[in-house]
Amino acid sequence: MSKHIARILSLSLFLAAPLAAQAGSLTIKGSDTMVLLGQRWAEQYMAKNPGTSLQVTGGGSGTGISALINGTTDICQASRAMSAGEKANLRDRYNTPGAEIPVARDGLSVYVNAGNPLKDINMDQLRLIFTGKLTNWKELGGADAKIIVYSRENSSGTYVFFKEHVLKNADYTSRAQSMPGTAAVVNAVSKEKNAIGYGGAAYAKGIHVLAVKKDDSALAVSPDLAHVQDGSYPLSRPLFFYVRNKPAGDIKSFIDWVLSKDGQDIVTKVGYFPVK
Repeated sequence: MSKHIARILSLSLFLAAPLAAQAGSLTIKGSDTMVLLGQRWAEQYMAKNPGTSLQVTGGGSGTGISALINGTTDICQASRAMSAGEKANLRDRYNTPGAEIPVARDGLSVYVNAGNPLKDINMDQLRLIFTGKLTNWKELGGADAKIIVYSRENSSGTYVFFKEHVLKNADYTSRAQSMPGTAAVVNAVSKEKNAIGYGGAAYAKGIHVLAVKKDDSALAVSPDLAHVQDGSYPLSRPLFFYVRNKPAGDIKSFIDWVLSKDGQDIVTKVGYFPVK
């Protein structure tokens, strides 16, 4: 083999490999639902471990999963499970299935304006609203007013989870206004009296959260600790870390701490729910 060909092969192997984190330095990327939680974890972990550097950014679960597959993040935060296709891409590139670690739970919440008198809603009604088949609040016993629908962008794990579990994979209405993050959804709903949106429980401030029924005859259930942890709230979901390999070294140390009492206390303080 010529030296020229050997250099090309060496360079190709380097480019195909994930970027290795420097000792004591980790990158965490993905879910906007989890970005605040990730930042709080990072702040407390760095305070307890001087010399450790953690960088946390959002962009959506899909963005974080792509970064994990591309080798540009050490940990992906995701508010949905990786798809079979994404797992196949990870396996094909690194010959590893990766590791999925539930690190918190969320009660995906349905937001309406604080002045909206509606107390609860069922899953069928949600599906009809977000697919554009139910368009006026009077159909739900409210005012004769057009329902203004706010959604997330399609790179969001929350968008995907809501589409799969509420819309049954139907398309969102073309009238839905896509927002770049959950905070933006909450802000829009807080200012528009006829709005409805959805997002993580931790962001539900300054708006009214509806209890949700599995169907019209079921009891309305709120996204609180008991109902999220026992799964009786219809939109309970796990929040994940994904890594390329079985956690080791700095990654394992951080994840072990996240799953410890100190790490799970932060989950509660932020507004989500600890894993059992």
